[in-house]
Amino acid sequence: MNRFLQAAGLLLACASPAGAQTAPAPESTYDRIWRQFSTIYDDRSNSVVQRIQLSGRFQHEFATLDADQGDHDEWNTRRFRIGPRVTLFRTFTVSAEAELNPQEMDPLYLRLTDVYVQWSRSARLAVTVGKQGMPFTMDGATSSKELLTIDRSNLANNIWFPQEYLPGASLSGRVAPWTYRVGVYSAGEANKEFGGFDGSVATLVVLGYDFASVLAVKDALLSANYVYQNPDTDNTFTRQLEHVLSINLRLEAGRWGMRTDVSGATGYFGQSDLWALTAMPYYKATDKLQLIGRYTFLGSAGPNGIRLSTYENRLVGGRGDEYHEVYLGANYFFYGHKLKLQSGVQMAEMQDRANDGGAYSGVSWITGLRIGWP
Repeated sequence: MNRFLQAAGLLLACASPAGAQTAPAPESTYDRIWRQFSTIYDDRSNSVVQRIQLSGRFQHEFATLDADQGDHDEWNTRRFRIGPRVTLFRTFTVSAEAELNPQEMDPLYLRLTDVYVQWSRSARLAVTVGKQGMPFTMDGATSSKELLTIDRSNLANNIWFPQEYLPGASLSGRVAPWTYRVGVYSAGEANKEFGGFDGSVATLVVLGYDFASVLAVKDALLSANYVYQNPDTDNTFTRQLEHVLSINLRLEAGRWGMRTDVSGATGYFGQSDLWALTAMPYYKATDKLQLIGRYTFLGSAGPNGIRLSTYENRLVGGRGDEYHEVYLGANYFFYGHKLKLQSGVQMAEMQDRANDGGAYSGVSWITGLRIGWP
């Protein structure tokens, strides 16, 4: 753990005013650090192995909550993942990452995240087989390396599948202005590796249209995500949701941007139907500083259909039927999303008409360091 803190200190020192006064170099200090740390081998002339890199992320944070139901605070190594990524024969990528627990050390190894082989000749088509992300909903389709808020919204926590990495096969690509993904994944019994393959399957279809050129803006991607899952008692890689539909928009023009998500899901085996929306405006105050706001709403057709988010759940383990959240935060980018500080205050309320331990009303503050590589 001390090594991680020392490394973080070295990286933050690169952003000091003294460093800012030096003449700009063709390759920045950050570029050199990331290249030396993450690139093990790089030879494009080799016809078999072109590149070997280390992939991963280290995310450490402090959270404090003040709620009607009690108080809580903790330091938490939220994510630490590392593994190799190898480019072979110029068209194949082999990736394997493990999630580790340096904070408690017992156990040190938590699980395999992604372990896959991908073939691609161009952006038009990528074929991926193995344990991989199942990206749907706005936050669920965003890597934790690149989240604008310090954590995903409670919409993703309830309607997305937070295990995130499932064994399966997918086709994805971009044929401008369209983007697409089609995948089939095992939803069966979850374990640290590839699961039991004893449940049913979940299928995903994503279709997006990029109209940035029409609006003359940086980013304008409208996406529709649909998931169908065959109900099965052994499905533990996923939530108990049979149909999920999510329509989300990413829009960025100049210093302003907006991300929205409107989602609905039908539940099975006691899980109520859900509907939700989130809206997240953001503003780039400087080249380094970004300000973010977010509003999230979730509703449940029946009682006890909605879970609380990660730290709220530390205080209240029950479920409710209506959830509101307002988030105000800021990001400071030292090296883009590869090295940033994130901080946010979240005001949330959960109603529980069953009155059986799911009500919540409180304020939380989370701040943390995010490092991603390569």
